[in-house]
Amino acid sequence: MEKTPLEAWIYHKTIGRPPGGGGKLSRQLIEVYQINKLQETVKLATANSRFYRRLFTGLKSLAKLADIVSYPFTTAEDLRQDPLQFLCVFQSEINRVVTLQSSGTTGSPKRLYFTGDDQELTIDFFHIGMATLVRPGDRVLILLPGERPGSVGDLLRTGLARLGVEGIIHGPVMDVAHTLRVIEQKQVNTLVGIPTQVLALARYRDSVGKSVQLKLQSVLLSTDHVPDAIVRELQKVWGCRVFNHYGMTEMGLGGGVECQALAGYHLREADLFFEIIDPETGLPVPDGETGEIVFTTLTRRGMPLIRYRTGDIARFIPEPCPCGTVLKRMDRVKSRLSGKIELAAGKFLTMADLDEALFALDGLVDFQVALIRKGSKDQLEIGIRSATEDGEELLREVRLAVAAVPVIKSAVAAGELTIIPVVAGPYECFTNGTAKRTICDLRAAGSGGDNY
Repeated sequence: MEKTPLEAWIYHKTIGRPPGGGGKLSRQLIEVYQINKLQETVKLATANSRFYRRLFTGLKSLAKLADIVSYPFTTAEDLRQDPLQFLCVFQSEINRVVTLQSSGTTGSPKRLYFTGDDQELTIDFFHIGMATLVRPGDRVLILLPGERPGSVGDLLRTGLARLGVEGIIHGPVMDVAHTLRVIEQKQVNTLVGIPTQVLALARYRDSVGKSVQLKLQSVLLSTDHVPDAIVRELQKVWGCRVFNHYGMTEMGLGGGVECQALAGYHLREADLFFEIIDPETGLPVPDGETGEIVFTTLTRRGMPLIRYRTGDIARFIPEPCPCGTVLKRMDRVKSRLSGKIELAAGKFLTMADLDEALFALDGLVDFQVALIRKGSKDQLEIGIRSATEDGEELLREVRLAVAAVPVIKSAVAAGELTIIPVVAGPYECFTNGTAKRTICDLRAAGSGGDNY
């Protein structure tokens, strides 16, 4: 098994020399580099960012990595209130502005600002990270937004070109049959896309129930958490390797990617410093324990972020990776803090609970969940999208699978919850974009809704 290519790349970034000439990376070398970069980032932010100058007033300088816990967190709400207060360069130096409006949010959006050099860092990561799953001459269909310069698809295509790989920008899947024709016509052997959209490709059946046989060697799933049930289905249908990528716009898109061991993300440790914290206390948790992911940018100049709370839930894997790298390994993100819905006192439901139960059902390609209030009782409403027009048997299986989820079963038995009959067919809130899937809690509205 090949070691992740990120290790050699990070080694040469830590010693400040281009690849070549040998040398070996160690945890000590990484940590010395990271504390130096943390100190530089704090100095840059304190001198140039109005937000951090105010936030860090009176704080002691960092002497070791553990000292970072004494620094306050940055939150999504901070970004919404006044994103320009984070800038550390003149606005004329900004090359790309990304506006993020979270699903269900009616307030100000988040805006992220990137210089050309900041975007080059992302391209460099895509270039090296994709070497895990593609080789020169391969053809990759990019099922992500890429029509604008500096968009994720555009940056990925640029990174792939440095590997001698052709990246073909397609955009999110809007028409499954059309996308499958493109894959065949372009002789694509690798896909990069959104989990449920790629699943729709794998489970597609034409009017006579026939599937499309594709010759794929690798799939990279990104933008949302990836249910194990989807990974298993793609492996079964296409017989290919299925890799996971973790990132978010606030990170500069790229955060970590799996190696050939397919056993957790190897992190972009030369550009980002990661922590896992207890979301209640804000304190770090031991490696192996689950908590909220927090990151600090180490090399970004336009809009550095320090101790940014992602809301994503994961854990560091303490055991060494089978590939033999010294890089940290993070388990796959399964859920978000905001996606944890309380059904009753102490009884919580997450998308992960439903994902593993429902995506294992043959023919299901996507679903939506809403929790509504009727009188004094909560009701769970689920809408599905199937791969075929004949969905009666699937409807029955979905009802049974939902009722068998332990937290739902318990709430129903206690008379605290009822399940509204599953509705087949498209809902307006199904998305063909990159919005994260979540449970829609409409109880405050007092009735059901038709969008998230």
